[in-house]
Amino acid sequence: MMKYDYLIVGSGLFGATFARLATDSGKRCLVIDKRPHLGGNVYCESVEGINVHKYGPHVFHTSDKKVWEFVNRFVEFNRFTLMTVANYKGRLYNLPFNMNTFHQMWGVRTPDEAMCKIEEERKEIGRITNLEEQAISLVGRGIYEVLIKGYTEKQWGRACTELPSFIIRRLPVRYTFDNNYFNDTYQGVPIGGYNILIDGLLKGVDTQTGVDFFDGMDKTWRNVANKLVFTGKIDDFYHQKLGSLQYRSLRFETETLDIANYQGGALMNYTDKETPYTRIIEHKHFETFGAAVERNPKTLITREYPAEYKLGMEAYYPINDEDNNNLYQRYKALADAETDVIFGGRLAEYRYYDMASVIKSAMNRWDTITSMS
Repeated sequence: MMKYDYLIVGSGLFGATFARLATDSGKRCLVIDKRPHLGGNVYCESVEGINVHKYGPHVFHTSDKKVWEFVNRFVEFNRFTLMTVANYKGRLYNLPFNMNTFHQMWGVRTPDEAMCKIEEERKEIGRITNLEEQAISLVGRGIYEVLIKGYTEKQWGRACTELPSFIIRRLPVRYTFDNNYFNDTYQGVPIGGYNILIDGLLKGVDTQTGVDFFDGMDKTWRNVANKLVFTGKIDDFYHQKLGSLQYRSLRFETETLDIANYQGGALMNYTDKETPYTRIIEHKHFETFGAAVERNPKTLITREYPAEYKLGMEAYYPINDEDNNNLYQRYKALADAETDVIFGGRLAEYRYYDMASVIKSAMNRWDTITSMS
């Protein structure tokens, strides 16, 4: 077998970006993936002329001009702006929390009225120790009970009082009438789907799908390449010898409907605890706007159900509580001692990553490698 400079396990954004940068520098790369397709969780499947986000919704957003220019080398992005709607027992609210939300909740009309109302509902907390305390300190108990508590506890399978506070810090709070979910300078979805981006990143790179690294190659990979780039679960790499890290998984139910427009937007969150799914994704809205939505008489929706992770399932979200983070640090100590293995990405680094941050991480890693050579 041909000897490569890098064997890259996983064809998601970290692996594909690393492969592109290495290939552009004259290195030979082989990318393998156990799934039957490339692209990891950003893979799209075309159904009824609609690109279905197979592993959950993905909206690219960044304020890093270098990252934005990098991805635009391979695909043009559209003008999609994420504006999520929350459904609480049939009542609709705009997300993230902004003046529209506050008006829908309380009827307030000015930022001052909204701030006064939130201040009335806030529970004065000294040291914030969990998600519930963080949420109430940000937006008050009313919004917490309606728009945060049920959704979050479904998502994580744990009480909000048992979850770390940092999870809720990702949600912006605005005293303007602005439904744009993100604050970033650049935002959009690849025109034609994320597969075009992945194909561009992996152009000229040798790839193999349906290949499980742990089906013997974990012991023989040095016969294939000089160095390994591993983007899978770090505890899998070490065969759980220190114990298993915990994750949350997801289950998707997708159906085709004989209507042009089901919910009027890409994402609707269901924030009550009684609804078993957390959100409904209507895929056509990622790439179709205005009157064009009606031109395709069909639409596809996906109901997203959180699930407790078990071995063999897809691991979507690391559970970054104190015990898991401590265990990860022990695995990281082993990883840091490796001289010919590079760990990168969401699963290998046991952390939540936005897409742009994954790409930036791979770029930084490659810059570090080249600066040392």
